Amino acid sequence: MSTAHHATTGQTGQNQQPLRSAAMIASIADAGVATTRAPFGHALNALAAGDERVVGLTADLGKYTDLHVFGRENPDRYFQMGMAEQLLFGAAAGMAQTGLVPFVTTYSVFATRRAYDFLCLDIAEPELNVNVAAALPGLTTGYGPSHQATEDISILRGMPNLTIVDPADAVDIEQSVPQLAAAPGPSYTRLLRGAVPRVLHEYDYSFELGKAKLVRPGNDVLLIASGLMTMRALLAAERLASHDVDVAVLHCPTIKPFDAETVLTEIDSPRLTITCENHTVVGGLFESVAAALARKPVGKPVQSIALPDAFLDAGALPTLHDRYGLSTDAVVARVLQELDAHG
Repeated sequence: MSTAHHATTGQTGQNQQPLRSAAMIASIADAGVATTRAPFGHALNALAAGDERVVGLTADLGKYTDLHVFGRENPDRYFQMGMAEQLLFGAAAGMAQTGLVPFVTTYSVFATRRAYDFLCLDIAEPELNVNVAAALPGLTTGYGPSHQATEDISILRGMPNLTIVDPADAVDIEQSVPQLAAAPGPSYTRLLRGAVPRVLHEYDYSFELGKAKLVRPGNDVLLIASGLMTMRALLAAERLASHDVDVAVLHCPTIKPFDAETVLTEIDSPRLTITCENHTVVGGLFESVAAALARKPVGKPVQSIALPDAFLDAGALPTLHDRYGLSTDAVVARVLQELDAHG
Protein backbone atom coordinates (compact mmCIF):
# COMPACT_ATOMS: atom_id res chain seq x y z
CA MET A 1 0.00 0.00 0.00
CA SER A 2 1.42 3.37 -0.87
CA THR A 3 1.88 6.21 1.54
CA ALA A 4 -0.70 8.92 0.87
CA HIS A 5 0.63 12.25 -0.41
CA HIS A 6 -0.27 15.29 1.66
CA ALA A 7 1.19 18.71 2.31
CA THR A 8 4.07 18.06 4.67
CA THR A 9 6.70 19.79 6.76
CA GLY A 10 10.32 18.88 7.44
CA GLN A 11 13.31 20.62 5.90
CA THR A 12 16.23 19.04 4.04
CA GLY A 13 19.67 20.47 3.38
CA GLN A 14 20.57 22.35 0.20
CA ASN A 15 21.22 20.20 -2.89
CA GLN A 16 19.75 17.14 -1.16
CA GLN A 17 16.82 15.12 -2.40
CA PRO A 18 13.75 15.22 -0.14
CA LEU A 19 13.66 12.31 2.27
CA ARG A 20 10.75 9.95 1.75
CA SER A 21 9.51 7.23 4.02
CA ALA A 22 9.21 3.82 2.41
CA ALA A 23 5.69 2.92 1.30
CA MET A 24 4.95 0.28 3.94
CA ILE A 25 1.54 1.51 5.02
CA ALA A 26 -1.17 3.95 4.05
CA SER A 27 -1.35 7.18 5.99
CA ILE A 28 -3.74 6.98 8.92
CA ALA A 29 -4.82 10.59 8.34
CA ASP A 30 -8.44 11.13 7.36
CA ALA A 31 -9.07 13.05 4.15
CA GLY A 32 -8.34 16.74 4.56
CA VAL A 33 -6.20 16.31 7.69
CA ALA A 34 -2.80 18.02 7.47
CA THR A 35 0.25 15.80 7.90
CA THR A 36 3.93 16.11 8.71
CA ARG A 37 6.36 13.69 7.12
CA ALA A 38 8.68 11.72 9.42
CA PRO A 39 8.28 13.88 12.56
CA PHE A 40 10.19 11.37 14.69
CA GLY A 41 13.30 11.48 12.51
CA HIS A 42 13.31 15.27 12.34
CA ALA A 43 12.68 15.63 16.08
CA LEU A 44 15.57 13.28 16.80
CA ASN A 45 17.83 15.33 14.53
CA ALA A 46 16.90 18.49 16.42
CA LEU A 47 17.63 16.78 19.73
CA ALA A 48 20.94 15.31 18.54
CA ALA A 49 22.13 18.71 17.29
CA GLY A 50 22.31 19.88 20.90
CA ASP A 51 23.12 16.60 22.66
CA GLU A 52 26.06 14.50 21.48
CA ARG A 53 24.93 11.58 23.66
CA VAL A 54 21.97 10.80 21.38
CA VAL A 55 22.40 7.74 19.15
CA GLY A 56 20.00 5.82 16.91
CA LEU A 57 19.79 2.06 16.42
CA THR A 58 17.48 -0.02 14.26
CA ALA A 59 16.89 -3.63 13.25
CA ASP A 60 17.01 -3.27 9.47
CA LEU A 61 13.99 -0.93 9.56
CA GLY A 62 15.41 2.59 9.26
CA LYS A 63 13.27 3.50 6.24
CA TYR A 64 10.15 2.04 7.85
CA THR A 65 10.52 3.83 11.19
CA ASP A 66 11.79 7.21 9.89
CA LEU A 67 15.15 6.67 11.63
CA HIS A 68 16.84 6.94 8.22
CA VAL A 69 16.25 10.69 8.53
CA PHE A 70 18.46 10.69 11.62
CA GLY A 71 21.01 8.38 10.00
CA ARG A 72 21.48 10.63 7.02
CA GLU A 73 22.29 13.63 9.21
CA ASN A 74 24.22 11.67 11.85
CA PRO A 75 25.96 8.73 10.13
CA ASP A 76 28.50 8.29 12.93
CA ARG A 77 25.70 7.93 15.48
CA TYR A 78 23.46 5.61 13.45
CA PHE A 79 23.77 1.86 13.98
CA GLN A 80 22.16 -0.71 11.69
CA MET A 81 21.95 -3.94 13.71
CA GLY A 82 20.29 -6.18 11.13
CA MET A 83 17.27 -8.37 11.74
CA ALA A 84 18.23 -9.24 15.32
CA GLU A 85 16.02 -7.49 17.85
CA GLN A 86 17.59 -9.16 20.89
CA LEU A 87 21.00 -7.89 19.76
CA LEU A 88 19.46 -4.49 19.06
CA PHE A 89 18.19 -4.12 22.64
CA GLY A 90 21.34 -5.59 24.17
CA ALA A 91 23.56 -3.17 22.25
CA ALA A 92 21.35 -0.23 23.23
CA ALA A 93 21.59 -1.29 26.88
CA GLY A 94 25.37 -1.35 26.66
CA MET A 95 25.45 2.09 25.08
CA ALA A 96 23.17 3.47 27.79
CA GLN A 97 25.48 2.01 30.44
CA THR A 98 28.28 4.18 29.02
CA GLY A 99 26.18 7.36 29.24
CA LEU A 100 24.75 7.51 25.74
CA VAL A 101 21.02 8.08 25.13
CA PRO A 102 19.86 5.48 22.59
CA PHE A 103 16.69 5.74 20.52
CA VAL A 104 15.85 2.30 19.16
CA THR A 105 13.41 1.49 16.36
CA THR A 106 11.75 -1.67 15.14
CA TYR A 107 8.18 -2.85 14.67
CA SER A 108 5.96 -3.13 17.72
CA VAL A 109 5.42 -6.86 17.21
CA PHE A 110 9.16 -7.51 17.26
CA ALA A 111 9.86 -5.24 20.24
CA THR A 112 7.18 -6.90 22.35
CA ARG A 113 6.78 -10.50 21.19
CA ARG A 114 10.34 -11.26 20.10
CA ALA A 115 12.61 -9.25 22.40
CA TYR A 116 10.57 -8.90 25.59
CA ASP A 117 13.15 -10.50 27.89
CA PHE A 118 15.96 -8.26 26.64
CA LEU A 119 13.82 -5.15 27.12
CA CYS A 120 12.84 -6.34 30.59
CA LEU A 121 16.13 -7.55 32.07
CA ASP A 122 18.77 -5.66 30.07
CA ILE A 123 16.98 -2.29 30.01
CA ALA A 124 14.04 -1.93 32.42
CA GLU A 125 15.47 -3.75 35.44
CA PRO A 126 18.61 -1.54 35.59
CA GLU A 127 16.46 1.53 34.64
CA LEU A 128 18.57 2.48 31.64
CA ASN A 129 17.65 5.46 29.49
CA VAL A 130 16.81 3.52 26.32
CA ASN A 131 13.90 4.86 24.29
CA VAL A 132 12.14 2.34 22.04
CA ALA A 133 10.11 3.83 19.19
CA ALA A 134 8.06 0.97 17.76
CA ALA A 135 6.24 1.35 14.45
CA LEU A 136 2.99 -0.30 13.29
CA PRO A 137 1.25 -0.25 16.68
CA GLY A 138 -2.27 -1.62 16.85
CA LEU A 139 -4.12 -1.58 13.55
CA THR A 140 -1.83 0.62 11.45
CA THR A 141 -1.05 -1.94 8.77
CA GLY A 142 -3.23 -4.29 6.76
CA TYR A 143 -0.57 -7.02 6.73
CA GLY A 144 -2.33 -9.21 9.28
CA PRO A 145 -1.47 -10.63 12.71
CA SER A 146 2.26 -11.02 12.00
CA HIS A 147 2.59 -7.22 11.88
CA GLN A 148 -0.48 -5.96 13.78
CA ALA A 149 0.65 -5.27 17.35
CA THR A 150 -2.86 -5.08 18.76
CA GLU A 151 -1.75 -6.24 22.24
CA ASP A 152 1.58 -4.43 22.72
CA ILE A 153 0.42 -2.20 25.59
CA SER A 154 -1.11 -5.19 27.35
CA ILE A 155 2.19 -7.06 27.07
CA LEU A 156 4.25 -4.16 28.44
CA ARG A 157 2.06 -2.52 31.09
CA GLY A 158 3.21 -5.01 33.70
CA MET A 159 6.91 -4.28 33.13
CA PRO A 160 8.34 -2.21 36.04
CA ASN A 161 10.15 1.07 35.33
CA LEU A 162 8.86 1.33 31.74
CA THR A 163 7.11 4.48 30.47
CA ILE A 164 4.56 3.84 27.70
CA VAL A 165 3.58 6.65 25.30
CA ASP A 166 0.81 6.50 22.69
CA PRO A 167 1.13 9.74 20.66
CA ALA A 168 -1.79 11.09 18.67
CA ASP A 169 0.07 12.98 15.99
CA ALA A 170 3.20 14.81 14.89
CA VAL A 171 2.87 17.39 17.66
CA ASP A 172 2.99 14.68 20.32
CA ILE A 173 5.96 12.99 18.67
CA GLU A 174 7.99 16.18 18.23
CA GLN A 175 7.42 17.31 21.81
CA SER A 176 7.82 13.89 23.41
CA VAL A 177 11.26 13.07 21.98
CA PRO A 178 13.26 15.57 24.09
CA GLN A 179 11.17 14.84 27.19
CA LEU A 180 11.79 11.11 26.89
CA ALA A 181 15.52 11.70 26.45
CA ALA A 182 15.57 13.82 29.61
CA ALA A 183 13.47 11.43 31.71
CA PRO A 184 15.18 8.67 33.71
CA GLY A 185 14.61 5.06 32.78
CA PRO A 186 13.36 3.41 29.59
CA SER A 187 10.37 4.22 27.40
CA TYR A 188 8.25 2.54 24.75
CA THR A 189 6.52 4.79 22.19
CA ARG A 190 3.86 3.56 19.77
CA LEU A 191 5.44 5.30 16.81
CA LEU A 192 3.41 6.85 14.00
CA ARG A 193 5.60 7.18 10.91
CA GLY A 194 5.50 8.37 7.34
CA ALA A 195 2.80 10.99 6.68
CA VAL A 196 1.69 11.56 10.28
CA PRO A 197 -1.49 13.56 11.07
CA ARG A 198 -1.03 17.00 12.59
CA VAL A 199 -4.17 17.89 14.54
CA LEU A 200 -3.27 18.99 18.07
CA HIS A 201 -1.70 22.27 16.91
CA GLU A 202 -5.26 23.53 16.36
CA TYR A 203 -5.94 23.30 20.09
CA ASP A 204 -4.41 24.81 23.22
CA TYR A 205 -2.30 21.72 23.79
CA SER A 206 1.25 20.73 24.58
CA PHE A 207 2.62 17.28 25.37
CA GLU A 208 3.59 16.73 28.99
CA LEU A 209 4.99 13.33 29.89
CA GLY A 210 2.71 11.50 32.32
CA LYS A 211 -0.25 13.87 31.90
CA ALA A 212 -3.67 13.55 30.31
CA LYS A 213 -5.14 16.75 28.89
CA LEU A 214 -8.62 17.91 27.98
CA VAL A 215 -8.15 18.96 24.36
CA ARG A 216 -11.78 19.84 23.64
CA PRO A 217 -14.49 20.67 26.22
CA GLY A 218 -18.04 19.39 25.90
CA ASN A 219 -21.15 18.85 28.02
CA ASP A 220 -22.86 15.75 26.58
CA VAL A 221 -20.20 13.12 25.86
CA LEU A 222 -16.63 12.51 27.07
CA LEU A 223 -14.32 10.60 24.73
CA ILE A 224 -11.14 9.44 26.48
CA ALA A 225 -8.65 8.65 23.74
CA SER A 226 -5.04 7.85 22.99
CA GLY A 227 -2.93 7.41 19.88
CA LEU A 228 -4.51 7.85 16.47
CA MET A 229 -7.95 7.53 18.08
CA THR A 230 -7.54 11.01 19.55
CA MET A 231 -7.53 12.31 15.97
CA ARG A 232 -10.64 10.26 15.24
CA ALA A 233 -12.31 11.44 18.46
CA LEU A 234 -11.70 15.08 17.55
CA LEU A 235 -13.03 14.59 14.03
CA ALA A 236 -16.06 12.73 15.38
CA ALA A 237 -16.70 15.53 17.86
CA GLU A 238 -16.87 18.02 14.99
CA ARG A 239 -19.38 15.88 13.11
CA LEU A 240 -21.47 15.20 16.19
CA ALA A 241 -21.90 18.93 16.71
CA SER A 242 -24.22 18.84 13.69
CA HIS A 243 -26.38 16.40 15.68
CA ASP A 244 -26.46 18.90 18.58
CA VAL A 245 -24.16 16.62 20.59
CA ASP A 246 -21.47 18.48 22.52
CA VAL A 247 -18.42 16.21 22.79
CA ALA A 248 -15.38 16.61 25.03
CA VAL A 249 -12.10 14.87 24.15
CA LEU A 250 -9.59 13.90 26.83
CA HIS A 251 -6.25 12.87 25.34
CA CYS A 252 -4.11 10.36 27.28
CA PRO A 253 -0.75 10.20 25.48
CA THR A 254 0.98 8.50 28.42
CA ILE A 255 -0.49 5.10 29.27
CA LYS A 256 2.10 4.37 31.97
CA PRO A 257 2.41 6.12 34.36
CA PHE A 258 -1.33 6.73 34.00
CA ASP A 259 -2.80 10.10 34.95
CA ALA A 260 -5.71 8.66 36.93
CA GLU A 261 -6.36 11.92 38.77
CA THR A 262 -7.17 13.91 35.63
CA VAL A 263 -9.14 11.05 34.09
CA LEU A 264 -11.31 10.53 37.18
CA THR A 265 -11.93 14.26 37.50
CA GLU A 266 -13.29 14.37 33.95
CA ILE A 267 -15.31 11.16 34.32
CA ASP A 268 -17.05 12.48 37.44
CA SER A 269 -19.85 14.18 35.49
CA PRO A 270 -23.24 13.28 33.98
CA ARG A 271 -21.70 12.86 30.51
CA LEU A 272 -21.72 9.60 28.58
CA THR A 273 -18.10 8.36 28.73
CA ILE A 274 -16.41 6.20 26.08
CA THR A 275 -12.75 5.24 25.77
CA CYS A 276 -11.23 5.12 22.27
CA GLU A 277 -8.03 3.21 21.54
CA ASN A 278 -6.13 1.54 18.72
CA HIS A 279 -5.49 -1.55 20.84
CA THR A 280 -7.29 -4.66 21.96
CA VAL A 281 -9.91 -4.12 24.63
CA VAL A 282 -7.72 -6.23 26.92
CA GLY A 283 -5.02 -4.46 28.89
CA GLY A 284 -4.89 -1.04 27.24
CA LEU A 285 -6.50 2.37 27.78
CA PHE A 286 -9.95 1.03 28.70
CA GLU A 287 -8.59 -1.26 31.40
CA SER A 288 -6.31 1.52 32.68
CA VAL A 289 -9.41 3.69 33.11
CA ALA A 290 -11.37 0.78 34.62
CA ALA A 291 -8.59 0.12 37.15
CA ALA A 292 -8.59 3.77 38.17
CA LEU A 293 -12.37 3.64 38.64
CA ALA A 294 -12.10 0.47 40.73
CA ARG A 295 -9.58 2.08 43.06
CA LYS A 296 -11.57 5.30 43.43
CA PRO A 297 -15.07 4.71 42.08
CA VAL A 298 -17.13 7.67 40.95
CA GLY A 299 -20.26 5.58 40.40
CA LYS A 300 -20.73 5.48 36.64
CA PRO A 301 -20.13 3.03 33.76
CA VAL A 302 -17.62 3.58 30.98
CA GLN A 303 -18.04 2.14 27.48
CA SER A 304 -15.17 1.31 25.13
CA ILE A 305 -14.26 1.59 21.47
CA ALA A 306 -11.35 -0.80 20.92
CA LEU A 307 -10.15 -3.71 18.85
CA PRO A 308 -11.55 -7.14 19.71
CA ASP A 309 -9.64 -9.76 21.68
CA ALA A 310 -8.84 -11.64 18.48
CA PHE A 311 -6.35 -11.93 15.64
CA LEU A 312 -7.48 -9.45 12.99
CA ASP A 313 -7.99 -9.79 9.26
CA ALA A 314 -5.57 -8.60 6.60
CA GLY A 315 -6.69 -6.10 3.99
CA ALA A 316 -6.85 -2.44 3.07
CA LEU A 317 -6.37 -0.29 6.15
CA PRO A 318 -9.45 1.97 5.70
CA THR A 319 -11.61 -1.14 5.23
CA LEU A 320 -10.21 -2.70 8.39
CA HIS A 321 -10.76 0.48 10.42
CA ASP A 322 -14.40 0.47 9.34
CA ARG A 323 -14.76 -3.24 10.06
CA TYR A 324 -13.32 -2.98 13.56
CA GLY A 325 -14.95 0.29 14.56
CA LEU A 326 -11.96 2.66 14.54
CA SER A 327 -12.96 4.91 11.62
CA THR A 328 -14.40 8.35 12.25
CA ASP A 329 -17.74 7.22 10.80
CA ALA A 330 -17.77 4.28 13.20
CA VAL A 331 -17.00 6.49 16.21
CA VAL A 332 -19.83 8.88 15.29
CA ALA A 333 -22.27 5.97 14.88
CA ARG A 334 -21.22 4.41 18.18
CA VAL A 335 -21.67 7.65 20.13
CA LEU A 336 -25.14 8.17 18.68
CA GLN A 337 -26.02 4.56 19.44
CA GLU A 338 -24.91 4.85 23.06
CA LEU A 339 -26.74 8.15 23.52
CA ASP A 340 -29.91 6.56 22.17
CA ALA A 341 -29.49 3.51 24.42
CA HIS A 342 -28.98 5.61 27.51
CA GLY A 343 -31.72 8.09 26.78
